[in-house]
Amino acid sequence: VQLVESGGGLVQPGGSLTLTCTASGFTFSRYAINWLRQPPGKGLERVCTIYHDDRDPYYPASVKGRFTVSRDDVKNTVYLQMNSLKSEDTALYYCAIPNSDGSWFKGRGTQVTVSS
Repeated sequence: VQLVESGGGLVQPGGSLTLTCTASGFTFSRYAINWLRQPPGKGLERVCTIYHDDRDPYYPASVKGRFTVSRDDVKNTVYLQMNSLKSEDTALYYCAIPNSDGSWFKGRGTQVTVSS
């Protein structure tokens, strides 16, 4: 199983970035995929979940209306479109699936830095 994130970088406040997660080694279309983030010195926060069925994606209040998640089950890829970025969005972003013990299996992450 492998999850590889890309697309991070330095962006000014108010700017946009699109993150990409490419998966392999499991039946991607049967899994809900999560984006997590870890700001400097803080714990993991779930940014969104895109389900494998018709349910609407989940977003916490901190990103709702600014972030949009989508998936391409043919390409085994999930995208996170991030708009109106704020300094508090600065974090290491991971895509992740849950392990059977409730922990997260995630990739190495991609750094997003929002700064002027």
